[in-house]
Amino acid sequence: MDEQDLLKTVESVLGKNCVIVDCETTSTVREEEVLTINGVPVRLDGNEQDAIKTALSSGQVPPCELLNQILYQAGILRQPVRLETSLSIKSSIVHTEEVSVARDGRILDERVREKKENNCYTSSCTEIWEPVGSRRQPAKVTQKLGDTPSSSGCSIPPASSCKLTADGRSTTSAGTISNSDSGHHGNTSRTTIRTPSSSCYDDFSSATEETPNFIKAPPQVSVDQHQDNQEDLAPNSVLVYRDGILVAAPLEALIQHMVPTSDYYPEQKFLFAFLLSGRLFLKPVDLLAKVCHLGDLEQKKLQLEGRARDDGKLTCVVRNFVQLIAEWVETFPYDFRDEQMMMMMKQVTQKCIACDPRLRRDVANLLQTLVGRLTKLERYEEFLERLGQQELSQTTDLQQHSTTPSEMCQLVQDVTDICPNPTILAYQLTHIELERLSYIGPEEFVQAFSKENPPNLMGSDGSGTSHHSAHVPSGSGAGDVKKTRNLESYVQWFNRLSYMVATSIVRHGKKKQRVRLMEYWIEAARECFNIGNFNSLMAIVAGLNMSPIARLKKTWAKVQSAKFSILEHQMDPSSNFSSYRSTLKAAVWRSSGATDERQRIVIPFFSLLVKDLYFLNQGCSNRLPNGQINFEKFWQLAKQVTEFVSWKQVRCPFERHANIIKFLQMSPILTENTLSMVSFELEQPENNHDKERYKTLKSEHNNH
Repeated sequence: MDEQDLLKTVESVLGKNCVIVDCETTSTVREEEVLTINGVPVRLDGNEQDAIKTALSSGQVPPCELLNQILYQAGILRQPVRLETSLSIKSSIVHTEEVSVARDGRILDERVREKKENNCYTSSCTEIWEPVGSRRQPAKVTQKLGDTPSSSGCSIPPASSCKLTADGRSTTSAGTISNSDSGHHGNTSRTTIRTPSSSCYDDFSSATEETPNFIKAPPQVSVDQHQDNQEDLAPNSVLVYRDGILVAAPLEALIQHMVPTSDYYPEQKFLFAFLLSGRLFLKPVDLLAKVCHLGDLEQKKLQLEGRARDDGKLTCVVRNFVQLIAEWVETFPYDFRDEQMMMMMKQVTQKCIACDPRLRRDVANLLQTLVGRLTKLERYEEFLERLGQQELSQTTDLQQHSTTPSEMCQLVQDVTDICPNPTILAYQLTHIELERLSYIGPEEFVQAFSKENPPNLMGSDGSGTSHHSAHVPSGSGAGDVKKTRNLESYVQWFNRLSYMVATSIVRHGKKKQRVRLMEYWIEAARECFNIGNFNSLMAIVAGLNMSPIARLKKTWAKVQSAKFSILEHQMDPSSNFSSYRSTLKAAVWRSSGATDERQRIVIPFFSLLVKDLYFLNQGCSNRLPNGQINFEKFWQLAKQVTEFVSWKQVRCPFERHANIIKFLQMSPILTENTLSMVSFELEQPENNHDKERYKTLKSEHNNH
């Protein structure tokens, strides 16, 4: 009720020329929510219903276990089901206005007016879930739903049954099961080799977003073949699609799907996903050997047909094959550090040149580019080795020329003498981060989680499982020559930066200087945050939170720590780093539409990225219960790694200061024990635990 309405109400009771002394307005809001699943209302109370309500309120899918209970009750384990899901949200807002007219404390009149607003939102979805079927005339191939839930964390929902087309390919309305020669048709008249560009990474995420998010722990899927006086359909030639996306297949079928023909070329997204995760099952050199063998069979087939030279089919095959090798070299060049791999690649390209001499220049450019990248990698790894040796030498000299930790600190140069401006320091940290990122091969993430010598998973026992390790091993997956050295060195850089932060603070005996260094690093961390350099940001925050630094209460009392508290909140590990993940999404959004090179930088908190990939690898089985490869997992791994690839390709736009970068990577740092001893000397231990710790450290130092 507005002022005029209120005045009219009072005047109708008391007459004209009244003065309103006081006015009080109250309102009441009532809301009602109704969730209907398969036509059955679900009350939003209790623990399970609260979980559904919380998920819907935040725009997320409700927990799979709750949805599975409903699906199991509908009979999904026994037969195809029709799944109808509708969501209706009704809200009623009641505005109650009460007017009480009083004079001298005596109520003369009371009036009530209510205004009610009803809002209703309804959405519905209908799906038919059926077993995947496969049939080739006159053989019968049926695919049924078993009674045992799948152990796979990411597996395939059943799709509709399929029909066979005239060309021998099977199709479905909700999914597809096709022979291994199906795929996307290429341009048979092209005359140049297309070089893969970074755009194939940029649009990968949009395609993988369409990968169906299936309910984890669905019913087990198995394939039964029935003989009908004819030869059965070979199980190794079946590719399973859902909504046009490949979700499962035998390993041999995936290899066949990778081989180009005269009128077919595999999608770049499929190639990246399979080349990335296929090494979980066989070495890259073995994969290349199989692909070359299948390519030879395709060429021989065309030659036997006798018309290859006439219609250009053979020429098209070899051109597509060189294009396949070019994409492999572009996306996973480190695979070709293996001498056997390189030799095989040269042999197959020479065969292609023999069939089509016009490919000679393309192959020469391909080899030149590959050799250049591998040479650059070798020089970088040699640089890392020299860097490690120089750092070790400086640390040894530091220990030899000092008798106490305090003397050791005085020999460490102050970072502010090299770089007084924390913003410039943040720029140089970004240079180091992007350089080190650029040398990490995408396959290193998968190799880090593989055992050094996995068993042969090509068999038909269907017992393949996810092999992983809780740490980053020094060896590669599937025995590859390419190891995870670049990934490991990047993790070591994070640790080094954290210890450098702590070392630079404790080297100062005066509290005022320690306060100055703390605020210096906080400002550098703030600039890293603004840039999008989250890895350096977290390393600095970790250094400031190390025990020898965090315990300096008298020093922290003089620090303007409000800015640091904001940074700590952004990198808070609670709720699985939810604050950081939200900030990262904002940085990615800024980068995607940025025209300024400075706004395109996204350097993720690397340890968390590795952790996410590790748990994705651990949580999803490599094979489904029926023995097929769980390609949905491949899509998910490829999606995250592709995003990383796009981040590491960004050029650093800031001016480079070689002397600062050299200092950041080579200056000596103190060990954790030395840092603790110096910290106790700066501010004496206050509790028994710290006193015992200090006593132990001094004893160990004197014994050495």
